[in-house]
Amino acid sequence: MLATVASSVQAESFSQLWEDGKVGLDARYRYEHVDEDNTKNNANAQTLRTRITLQSGKWYGLSTLVEADNVSRIGDDHYNDTRNGQSQYSTVADPDGSEINQALLRYDYALGNVVVGRQRINLDNQRFVGGVAWRQNEQTYDGALTQFKPIDNLTLTYAYIDQVNTVFGPDDNRYTLAGNPANIDGHSHLINAQYVIAPALTVTAYRYMLGLDNLANKAQSSATNGLRLNGVLAGFNYAAEYASQSDYAGNPKKVDADYYLLEGGYTFKDLNNLALKAGYEVLEGEQDTSKGAFQTPLATKHMFQGWADMFLGTPQHGVKDAYFGGSMPLLGGNVQAWYHDFRAEAGSSHYGEEFDVAYGRPLPWVKGLSALVKYADYDADDYSVDTQKLWVQLQYTY
Repeated sequence: MLATVASSVQAESFSQLWEDGKVGLDARYRYEHVDEDNTKNNANAQTLRTRITLQSGKWYGLSTLVEADNVSRIGDDHYNDTRNGQSQYSTVADPDGSEINQALLRYDYALGNVVVGRQRINLDNQRFVGGVAWRQNEQTYDGALTQFKPIDNLTLTYAYIDQVNTVFGPDDNRYTLAGNPANIDGHSHLINAQYVIAPALTVTAYRYMLGLDNLANKAQSSATNGLRLNGVLAGFNYAAEYASQSDYAGNPKKVDADYYLLEGGYTFKDLNNLALKAGYEVLEGEQDTSKGAFQTPLATKHMFQGWADMFLGTPQHGVKDAYFGGSMPLLGGNVQAWYHDFRAEAGSSHYGEEFDVAYGRPLPWVKGLSALVKYADYDADDYSVDTQKLWVQLQYTY
């Protein structure tokens, strides 16, 4: 559940803590185009994210990792990066800047591990806690995390978070858009217990207590309890999940909202591994504006509710998302397409619908080089405006 650079070998002496270390390099160029049916000018953003990772060897279970990122604009800033003051353009939330993405000390022992410092945290499918790796500046967390595995197939995770380093960083300035701080201060506790009974059934129970002091005047602070079931059997995969959310840590709104998910898919081996999936996800809302809708402020939201990112914050009346789509290998890469129908959970509004398509593949000319083309088309009805987004990306990983 915690994604880090792969563990290196056990060092035999203190010097091998460094001698067995590894250096990683990642460079990701992206062109992003945004066309909204409003008065804003179309956004055209070219950015380059460069990342250097230094991973030590191990010495009696101890290891360190330091990772530095730089996001640089290429060409004109004809887009609103939330920090550059270009509010006449549509938003592409990839501000320029350099920062330490991760800086941690890790201790591995027979029954688990402990990680202290700035780190990447991805829990389960990242619907509630994730790294938002899609954006050029990844979301990371300052705090401590421990995983304990007392028996086979059972993993107990606890994390304390003091600060969230968001995708809108590394810095705030006078052009900072409201509700998008570079760093979220507070005191959050993440508890997750996962038991793999068999490939056909994994049971996960969780409680996430988020105290987010400077995000929306604490209106995103919440306590969430949930249960997730998922598995794969004879080519069929499924997920069923329920969670309840209440206000927490000074949230000025009364929150009493639920989350539901039911998802199923099947992989057709005889049809070139065509994988189809359909699902229905509900985040409850409220007609009463003194009450809050179900929110997921630390999620990797781009993975859910369509790639156009129309619902980064749950609307007051909630969201019902009925979706289906699939993926399959094609010409040495992978193609996928998805359809979403969005409706209000409280009330009868039809928000709109969205069609997404993408194709990505490794490029044969250089080892570690890959390309991606991606498109999202949101057709608005009762929520927001028609929006089209196009991405072209090249990424090199060493």
